[in-house]
Amino acid sequence: MPNADTETNAIEVNDLVFRFSAASAPVLSIPTWQVKRGRRIFLQGESGSGKSTLLALLSGLQVPTQGDVTVLGSKISALGTRQRDAFRAKNLGVVFQQFNLIPYLSALENVLLAAHFGVSGAASLKARAVELLERVNLQPQLHARKSTELSIGQQQRVAIVRALINTPALLLVDEPTSALDHANRDAFLALLLEVLAELDCAMVFVSHDPTLGRHFDSTVSLSDLNQAGGQN
Repeated sequence: MPNADTETNAIEVNDLVFRFSAASAPVLSIPTWQVKRGRRIFLQGESGSGKSTLLALLSGLQVPTQGDVTVLGSKISALGTRQRDAFRAKNLGVVFQQFNLIPYLSALENVLLAAHFGVSGAASLKARAVELLERVNLQPQLHARKSTELSIGQQQRVAIVRALINTPALLLVDEPTSALDHANRDAFLALLLEVLAELDCAMVFVSHDPTLGRHFDSTVSLSDLNQAGGQN
């Protein structure tokens, strides 16, 4: 029976268990977890604790061994592969630790490629992409540069814009600040949270660094959620 709070929750996890194989021990065992819509959550966990695996389950890149994962009111754990891909393109933004930009495309082209898989009107795509790139302080002269010609910090900003181009209701972020020094890291987080507030977008941001928690609405320790030992 659906949870009565489905419409107010961005994420609902119930009786979640994930194993990499039938013979392996559980990596994750989470009885229950909810994240309200619009909230920005810092999910802290040590390296190898299963943070990236949980994000993969929330984004539909993986499916649970058992249990349910409901995101934005849709039980994505029950969808087929193509349905999960379509749901992710339409509703979610995902920022991977390594950014996964396409090296031979420019900053703007990387963003527009992501928009192609969403549902935005083509006429407004480029204008919106340029607006968001400038909003995260990526100057117009950098928009035509290949991603390999950008600094790590600039690539990070492109990855964020790519995740936001389809106006997602939920952003999932996997340790994107690990290559930044403290000053640039804090400036980036402040900017990201400012942009998300304007979009009314929920976020789960995972990191091993507990000092980042002060930037967020609340902090959740994966060790408190997860009843199984595991690896990322």
